[in-house]
Amino acid sequence: MTQLLQKAFERAAKLPQEEQDKFARFLLAELESERQWAALFNRPESEDLLDRLADEALTAHRSGRTQPFNIEEL
Repeated sequence: MTQLLQKAFERAAKLPQEEQDKFARFLLAELESERQWAALFNRPESEDLLDRLADEALTAHRSGRTQPFNIEEL
């Protein structure tokens, strides 16, 4: 275990039990989400799909159908 992870767990251990459980559920959900994304991106058809989506985005941008992102407008 890395020192940073150890530090995070030590801090989490000082939280009330309810907060510890909340943190644990969050962490487990994040790990599962990462596993699922990795599995999806490792599928052979994912590369073709991502290439096609990138091409569509570039085509939309080049044809003037996109706008600059402005965080202030969120």
